[in-house]
Amino acid sequence: MKTETGMWVDHQKAVVVTLVDKKETVQIILSNLDDSARYSENVLAAATPSKSPSVADKNQVHNLSLNRYYSEIAYKIRETDSILIFGPGEAKLEFAALLKSEKLGSKIASVDTADKMTDRQISEKVHAYFI
Repeated sequence: MKTETGMWVDHQKAVVVTLVDKKETVQIILSNLDDSARYSENVLAAATPSKSPSVADKNQVHNLSLNRYYSEIAYKIRETDSILIFGPGEAKLEFAALLKSEKLGSKIASVDTADKMTDRQISEKVHAYFI
């Protein structure tokens, strides 16, 4: 039984389409990140208790949250045989780098650029790629 996964990913959301014997499952994973969000003093104080929060501290908290988001996606697709990653911006490359660091890089079939897409368009792209 071959499992193939395609995903559209950005910093806000991942749409993961998994095909097992041509049967489709779709999962939506939200990052709960907001690039324009200001972190509360409590969150930043926990990250850096010895000083007032700086831009570097905010970036560190953002990066930790982003890595947690990517790790959640990786956990959900760890058993797949082949992975297609696509999306706008840097998220697809950052996620591919995480997979490589977790020794899952050999499962990456392709990393492509794609603009905003509906869930249906994402599903169609994954089907077209793997079938």
